[in-house]
Amino acid sequence: MSKIYINDTGQGFPLVLVHGYLGSSEMWCLQRDYLSKFFRVISPALPGFGESHEAQSLDSINDMAKFVINIIDEKKIKNFNLLGHSMGGMIVQEIAKLAGDRINKLICFATGSIGEIPGRFEPIDETRRRLKEEGADISFSRVPKKWFVKGDKDKNYYLCANAVKNVSSKTADNALKAMKNWSGIDNLKNIKNETLVVWGDKDTSYNFDQVDTINNNITNSRIEIFKNCAHNVHLEQPGKFNEIIKTFLTSINS
Repeated sequence: MSKIYINDTGQGFPLVLVHGYLGSSEMWCLQRDYLSKFFRVISPALPGFGESHEAQSLDSINDMAKFVINIIDEKKIKNFNLLGHSMGGMIVQEIAKLAGDRINKLICFATGSIGEIPGRFEPIDETRRRLKEEGADISFSRVPKKWFVKGDKDKNYYLCANAVKNVSSKTADNALKAMKNWSGIDNLKNIKNETLVVWGDKDTSYNFDQVDTINNNITNSRIEIFKNCAHNVHLEQPGKFNEIIKTFLTSINS
């Protein structure tokens, strides 16, 4: 774990944040600043990504889920709130399968339950092909632009640019392979945790069918839709996003 970066800040009931494809711990900085006033916020960089770019990457969602659980175990934390974005949303669904009884509340943000991501702006295999042919630099500047309504003109786009600086093509391809080979749709009915699904109505990575499937198949779930936001709602409308997350996590019967 020596090459793994884990940001751990604030006090109170633990909230674990799991980033997505080409993400980093720093990409949660606008959430940490606010939510750490109310929770102990733990936001690791997954192996191979962001601040953990020197660590060997993983190529299955199950292994990524076990990696996050191991971090929680090492910190001697039993119960926690859990939020995952995009690929991180797949990881938290897998954590709910492996350790659902330890999760207080679950947040599935801009994600889906089918790893091939039907309706994505391009198939996973196409992204893998272009990554191989064009190389990391072109791929890592092309894909994140799609995550914002304003593309790379968004004021917080720099967080995406920072996150990919040291990421290898192998790490990226492993993550794409991990997503494609994963499916959590059959387990949704088994998730009993109170769940919030978050989605931006301009998201071209995960369409409405993806988040609607999660919301309809988890018994105790509701959905929050952000208008005029794409895939990175937490960076496009951070103030509103943070307040909705805080309200959901602190309410008795949300």
